[in-house]
Amino acid sequence: MNPGPDNTDQTDPTEQIGTVDARLEVLGIRLPGPYPPHDPLDAVVVHGGRARTSGQLPRGHDGRLVHPGVVGSTIDVEQGAECALWCALNALSVLRAELGSLDRIERVLTVIGFVACAPGFEKQPAVIDGASRLLHEVFGDAGRHTRSAIGVAALPRGGAVEIEVEVAIRE
Repeated sequence: MNPGPDNTDQTDPTEQIGTVDARLEVLGIRLPGPYPPHDPLDAVVVHGGRARTSGQLPRGHDGRLVHPGVVGSTIDVEQGAECALWCALNALSVLRAELGSLDRIERVLTVIGFVACAPGFEKQPAVIDGASRLLHEVFGDAGRHTRSAIGVAALPRGGAVEIEVEVAIRE
């Protein structure tokens, strides 16, 4: 018997949609890349029920960096958060390429975020929130994760942000 719609339903949004790719489509998100790292590095290592990405830069659909520069100097916090979002999209792109489907991701475990920032800049968490919000939006509660947000003097290729993502996977 189907009791009909229940307005108190607290179902995870990814369960309502069915697949992560369908969820991305509903959100209007198209993944860039994937942009693999240079040899001898792997974009993703899968081991012991987990997958971990190499550092992902904020590359757009054209492969170029989004807002290159230094947060707190040449770009602002909002642009930095947009960079973090693009880093997360690139992490999802390499994970999908390696795993065959983002539906294999059971849970986002950890995000490590690096922010190229001016001396004295202390808003690294606000920058990396761009990645955290995206992962939560895509995976619902399974997108909640632990995180570090670290300020650094410079990042590869002049990127403002770089993130690494570790996920638990279904075998």
